[in-house]
Amino acid sequence: MVGDNLPRLIQAVNEEGANVVWTCDAMHGNTIKSSTGYKTRPFQSVLREVQEFFLIHRAENTIPGGVHFEMTGQDVTECTGGVRAVTDENLSDRYHTACDPRLNASQSLELAFLVAEELGHTRKARRPRVAS
Repeated sequence: MVGDNLPRLIQAVNEEGANVVWTCDAMHGNTIKSSTGYKTRPFQSVLREVQEFFLIHRAENTIPGGVHFEMTGQDVTECTGGVRAVTDENLSDRYHTACDPRLNASQSLELAFLVAEELGHTRKARRPRVAS
């Protein structure tokens, strides 16, 4: 989990005075083999990692610099979960990837709204306080 190591890593980088861009790749760390034998990614795990990434950066007063996802606008069934509740049994329905499982259109939109919300929280947390 991101929370186990990222805070220590951020603190060590800050102590060294290094200037880095912090990026979250919530896809690759959450790749599993499904019960039906397909390479997949549980969407809930991806969401949780993205949320944790932003929360940690707010707590450490650092800037989350980027996110990386594999996604498509197509209605694929390559990652489990999401609003349409793709299950292990649904993966074979429209599993079209040649390499890495991608988020489908609805999962991508759900994730985009989460990222936008987290960016809003981050922006508010970093706003300088004005003395009254």
